[in-house]
Amino acid sequence: MPKLVVATRNPGKLRELQALLANLDWQLMVQPESLEIEETGETFLANACLKASQVAQATGEWAIADDSGLEVLALGGAPGVYSARYAPTDPERIQRLLRELAPHGNRQARFVCVVAVARPDGAIALQSQGSCTGEILTAPQGKGGFGYDPVFYVPEQGLTFAAMPAELKQRISHRGRALQALLPQLCQL
Repeated sequence: MPKLVVATRNPGKLRELQALLANLDWQLMVQPESLEIEETGETFLANACLKASQVAQATGEWAIADDSGLEVLALGGAPGVYSARYAPTDPERIQRLLRELAPHGNRQARFVCVVAVARPDGAIALQSQGSCTGEILTAPQGKGGFGYDPVFYVPEQGLTFAAMPAELKQRISHRGRALQALLPQLCQL
């Protein structure tokens, strides 16, 4: 069974990726703790490819990485690729987002995810993208998820990501959609 290293140190993202990849004929491994990848790309694609490539080269195994973030229309797409670095903690990131969005009437937003798979030599073999549109609430709702999930509301579902059952979020989320597009290709490698 081939090995696939999940290139992330984010525990919430790791849980989601493991759940979405659970039925593959690949042995999933976690990125080594000692491996630190600096996200220097200016796009989600650049960062996903950077992480997958560097983890593959460092481990000598296939690697999968994603880069994702929240784009808020009224904030010109911010926090975007800086979503994880918008503030030191999830609660502080949410508070900053709500504070900056407060004077705006338009609360439309979308989560974007780009997934890249690298060969053991670091060459990118596959990539895909997914997104989920919604809006930002004025206060958090729900106890699940991570990051901006408590304030990201999906009108079609009537729930925030944080209030959704995990199976529903996996199916409709940006990460779920990106991986659903990638899985048929990944199974053929």
